[in-house]
Amino acid sequence: MAASVLVDAGFIVALLSRRDSYHGWAAATAERFPPPWVTCESALSEAFHLLGANAAALRALLRRRAAAAPFDLDDHLETVLKFMQKYHDVPASLADASIVRMTEMLAEPMLLTTDTDFRIYRRHGRQAIPCVLPT
Repeated sequence: MAASVLVDAGFIVALLSRRDSYHGWAAATAERFPPPWVTCESALSEAFHLLGANAAALRALLRRRAAAAPFDLDDHLETVLKFMQKYHDVPASLADASIVRMTEMLAEPMLLTTDTDFRIYRRHGRQAIPCVLPT
């Protein structure tokens, strides 16, 4: 089992929106990798935007501390911006770059995501991102 479980906006939206095509996968994955989860503020911003008026469940998830955003972009700005430049052709969003940086900082990270770009990205320059994606 991973020591640090990260989630991105895609996973959050899939988990909280029954209309999402990956909802069943996200619910089952959440049972395998239960909270608390870590993420970044930019991923939360994306999730709030995508959920729109249906964001009450995300607010509740944050209030009960099932997810937290301890990442401080200011402390890692240059590394994140370099990553975004390196993967500009994918392209890497601010949220994606921040999450990759988090995987470099956390012990035994595991990312729950619906975004296949994380199969392309590399942490520490060469290492695959440990992640769980829908099959």
